[in-house]
Amino acid sequence: MSPADPRRSLDDLEPPGWGDPPPGSTRLAAVVHRLRRKAVGELTVEDLRVLIGQRVSLDRLVPLAIERLREDPLASGDMYEGDLLAAVLRTETGFWRRNPALAEEVRSILDSLVDPPGDLVADIARFARTV
Repeated sequence: MSPADPRRSLDDLEPPGWGDPPPGSTRLAAVVHRLRRKAVGELTVEDLRVLIGQRVSLDRLVPLAIERLREDPLASGDMYEGDLLAAVLRTETGFWRRNPALAEEVRSILDSLVDPPGDLVADIARFARTV
């Protein structure tokens, strides 16, 4: 699955749309529902971090995240330096088995890191062991 038209939202690209979160949903659920209605091309590093961390539309969003990470391997959202890379690295092993070319791109990004921040060391090691 490709990222497709960056002017369209995930709800447009992957019908049916999710609509509003159910009553009583958490703040995180409300954020995810809102982000699914945002144009894919307008998603920020933080937006990608949140959606990938929640395992939403990985086939579309991980390639976008990798594009951002190629430009800045330690791109950060609202948590810490490299938090987008951490979200990508934590993606389930099955995804990487289905997408070996993307896994190779992530390996290449990791190879470019001279001294990764401590917050990433465990995630990098796990990725290297399982992918």
